[in-house]
Amino acid sequence: MQPTLEVRNLDAGYGRARILSAVSLALARGELAVLLGRNGAGKSTTLKSIVGLVRPTAGEVWFDSERIDGQAPFEIVRRGLGYVPEDRRIFADLTVDENLEVGRQPPRPGVPEWTPERLFALFPNLAAMRARRGGRMSGGEQQMLAIARTLMGNPRCLLLDEPSEGLAPVIVDQMANAILEVKAAGVSVLLSEQNVHFARTVADRAYVIEKGQIRFSGTMTELAAREDVRTAYLAV
Repeated sequence: MQPTLEVRNLDAGYGRARILSAVSLALARGELAVLLGRNGAGKSTTLKSIVGLVRPTAGEVWFDSERIDGQAPFEIVRRGLGYVPEDRRIFADLTVDENLEVGRQPPRPGVPEWTPERLFALFPNLAAMRARRGGRMSGGEQQMLAIARTLMGNPRCLLLDEPSEGLAPVIVDQMANAILEVKAAGVSVLLSEQNVHFARTVADRAYVIEKGQIRFSGTMTELAAREDVRTAYLAV
């Protein structure tokens, strides 16, 4: 079966600094995969390269059987590839309802349609603060809003950059449950993470990246059996 998202031998970086070297990964329809690695391993650059915020210098990115590397980020997002950056990028002066309206896109055939009401069921914390401005929300609430706003675009595939970083354990648990519900709705999800426990809770498949190269690819069960990989590339 053709992957929803496929990255083939991707090189990318900033200026003369090459960060990624021959990165390859694939995400099946309805699958939840995690890109694991330490700080600076290349996780965020991989996601930014997929969505067009960093221009690859070599390799290819395919989404729904069409090549998208070289396209502008807004063109890629319009195709149904949602992206939630590590720093969330919510509009601090807009309310929760207004932030959601910014993300609204028309329904897509064969893709779950997300409405504010459905998102408030997914993130009950947001339902109680619809009129609150983004700048007056906690970090966890802002993360929920960032994901909800992206889902308003009705994506086929969702990229999440470090969704559990800096959040209290109870919020991390809520985030895990929400991400699993998004997957159950039929959205493919690729997330980057340092938190192996969080990844184990939600992911089907793992890619381990170190110094811009994929060092391991396999199921979460296979990763759990590879203490050598976890010690070499994930231990702090």
